[in-house]
Amino acid sequence: MSYINVNMSKIKRILLLVVSFIATTTTIAQSGTLAGTVSDAKTGELLFGVTVRLEGANLGAVTDFNGFYEIKNVPTKAYTVKAALLDYQDEVVFNVVVKSAGTPDLNFEMRQEASTEIEGVEIVASPFKKSTETPLSSNKLSAEEIATYPGGNNDIAKVVQSLPGVGGSAGGFRNDIIIRGGAPNENVYYLDGIEIPNINHFSTQGSAGGPVGLLNVSFFEGVTLSATSFGAQYDNALSGVLQFDQRIGNSREMQTNIRVSSSETALTLEGPLFRGDKKQAKTTYIVSARRSYLQLLFKAIGLPILPDYWDYQYKINHKINAYNDITVLGVGAIDNFKVNLPEDFTVDEVNAVEQVPIINQYSSTSGITWRKRFKNVNGFMTTSASINLLRNNFSRFQDNVAQTGLFLNNISQEQEAKVRYYYKRYYQKFELSAGAVIQNADYINDTEDLVNNFSYENSLNFWRYGAFVQANTKVLNNRLSISGGLRFDGNTFTETGNEVYRTLSPRVAFSYAVDKTQKWSINASVGRYFKIPPYTILGFKDNNGVEVNRDVKYIKSDHYVLGVEYLPTKSTKLTVEGFFKQYSDYPVSVNDSVSLANLGGDFSVLGNEPIRSIGLGRTYGVELLAQQKLAKNFYGILALTFFQSEFTGFDTDEYIPSAWNQGVLASFTGGYKFGKKKNWEVSLRVRYSGQTPYAPVDEAATLANYPAIIKDYTRLGEVKLNAFNQTDLRIDKKWSFDNWALDIFLEVQNLLAQVQPSEPGYALLKEENGTVVTPQELVQLPLATEGNVLPSIGIVIDF
Repeated sequence: MSYINVNMSKIKRILLLVVSFIATTTTIAQSGTLAGTVSDAKTGELLFGVTVRLEGANLGAVTDFNGFYEIKNVPTKAYTVKAALLDYQDEVVFNVVVKSAGTPDLNFEMRQEASTEIEGVEIVASPFKKSTETPLSSNKLSAEEIATYPGGNNDIAKVVQSLPGVGGSAGGFRNDIIIRGGAPNENVYYLDGIEIPNINHFSTQGSAGGPVGLLNVSFFEGVTLSATSFGAQYDNALSGVLQFDQRIGNSREMQTNIRVSSSETALTLEGPLFRGDKKQAKTTYIVSARRSYLQLLFKAIGLPILPDYWDYQYKINHKINAYNDITVLGVGAIDNFKVNLPEDFTVDEVNAVEQVPIINQYSSTSGITWRKRFKNVNGFMTTSASINLLRNNFSRFQDNVAQTGLFLNNISQEQEAKVRYYYKRYYQKFELSAGAVIQNADYINDTEDLVNNFSYENSLNFWRYGAFVQANTKVLNNRLSISGGLRFDGNTFTETGNEVYRTLSPRVAFSYAVDKTQKWSINASVGRYFKIPPYTILGFKDNNGVEVNRDVKYIKSDHYVLGVEYLPTKSTKLTVEGFFKQYSDYPVSVNDSVSLANLGGDFSVLGNEPIRSIGLGRTYGVELLAQQKLAKNFYGILALTFFQSEFTGFDTDEYIPSAWNQGVLASFTGGYKFGKKKNWEVSLRVRYSGQTPYAPVDEAATLANYPAIIKDYTRLGEVKLNAFNQTDLRIDKKWSFDNWALDIFLEVQNLLAQVQPSEPGYALLKEENGTVVTPQELVQLPLATEGNVLPSIGIVIDF
């Protein structure tokens, strides 16, 4: 498979035509408005008298009694914005883009100044915040960094791959998030505190990933990744926690955002509800719908699958009073895989169509959160209720076009209804938090697998639960932060699920400021983490109707992390971290004798088979990060990770390089903003990953079961994919007109036409007309020998 070549001069002519039309038919506006609220980070109380200032410009405002500020007549460009108030630490936000319309509110949360005995020492405000619970292995991207990410195509799952230690599947159209050598399903995702099972369309059930993300980047205030080290409030995570913070809709006026790109069209609406004659409404909304063009792109470049999707997202926020807020949110998707066989097909196209699955999915998550701020003490509590659902119809046919000759069918549904409670109190230098979660899990499966010779129907309904406590403090004149936590988890289904002492998971973290200005710090964490295996494993039955996996254990992983952080300027961060993760009780396939840690990176179903909880694993390495927030028109992230990832099968003495053992991950993502008023921006992403092991095809077994492809997992690690290398370029030009704003961007993926690595494909030998040669013979398909460039144009309109 390869991209088609696109005439670049034609794209340039189209872009110039659009720009010329805009220039001759509209009036340029030179200013916009920046507004938002400022609150206390601990209590949530809205703060009066905060000075909000645009650095480098003689513009600013002071918050009113509702914590609201508004700065009008702001020239349209990017700014660094600072919030300052006596007895509070200054807060700084970089790369805030002001437009004539559609500028999102910029909200600040300020922390009270810590008392200090060090006189004459100025601690400069830094945008690189770290929590006491997670003092290292945590990074955050802002809304603007997400929106203009080169090569990401407005896909949040691709955007986070610019962060250190985060890789993806080498080559192919997959959005797997691989964190420090862990499997894709070792991560958890939270949308404003509501857990969502997956962030991709066409997800691999039991795992993660898919060809495209399902979250709308227009909603985000930012995204935070905690890798290898995270607080006790998060359950079921072994490698990483991704938190997506959605902004609250505009409380003063309605706004519309339209985004058109090569793969989708998105419409986002936001504004106040029931405002009346008040300046600001207590109830706001933001809602979006997206329609895929991906099926048209895939058809144009000759891919055998046509992924067609719709998705929606919404958030409603209601401020009951000064102490209570209610948030209702949701996200959902409708996904359909189709096959593409042109009328004038080639033999290669026939071969490709034969081997893809037919997938139809529906997924949704909806939740409601009540946040209560305590009146007489510093602290708050949140109570959340949510439901998530995945319906998956996964089929494989002898003839995918006619959909006849069914040899694999998996019809299943996963549903979770959960209630999560979180409590936090502040006692001078101490912070105490505690919470619990209880959820009802409902799983239905009807499977027929002729390749592995089993079929079954099953329906499960059981309870999962967990609780935690965490305490944080600062000592030694606030230079040493200490955090300790403990949690347990259990369930009513597995044989040892209610023996919660088995899942006691302590963790502790330290951060010490080496120098008085707190530019240098040493950070460390040690923790134990548990994850229940996927429902596909729990619900499996053999041909005798026995649930053979009820003796499955929680997967256990112990993490050790040590790092050094240096902040040379207020906009720059340098870190070096070493990490070691040790796994036990990992599920191992009885059929293939391979750890399930090596599976899940394809379009299939993970874990629908008999397993044994006997596998071991380890990942370890060192990670370097240099991050520059927007300063002197430049911003960037340079990340470099050296690591090893190894797991065992039934032989626990033999560690085998995992399918994610790329050895080296390197990425640079950066951009430059030209001129003071021209609003041009050029951004670049360069990614590299080392050779990746894969399991070769068992040719004899595949010939006997074709079009099912059978892997030989006993040879995993013997062969490797070539190194992955890709460069993506994006050019943005922003205009601000009276009452509306426009961003036109040109994006060029694989700018240097690198050949993307891919596993060798196999098919039956055929005549030119597609007829199979007899006797049947399996042949290896030719690999791509050249890469091609994929340019595209996108348009973003705000009004």
